[in-house]
Amino acid sequence: GDSSAVQDQLKSVRQVQATQYAFAAILEDGSVVTWGQSDSGADSSAVQDQLKSVRQVQATSEAFAAILEDGSVVTWGNPDRGADSSAVQDQLKSVRQ
Repeated sequence: GDSSAVQDQLKSVRQVQATQYAFAAILEDGSVVTWGQSDSGADSSAVQDQLKSVRQVQATSEAFAAILEDGSVVTWGNPDRGADSSAVQDQLKSVRQ
């Protein structure tokens, strides 16, 4: 993935996870920066305001799931590859790795 568009944001990176064609970096402040192919998880704009205090990110082939410090989970990417967590969102509380 070409990270040139977000290169200036990639400072103090704590962790990087990848789908097949996208990357997600957790920064030390708990925010997340994404890049790569938009339909594989690089477009996190719909959930960007929720991606605060991120503890960990997990990935499938085309979707990401972020576990927040409060134990909630935020998902994004291809809805057919796991990004649509709406059916189970009420169960995604107090999640730990």
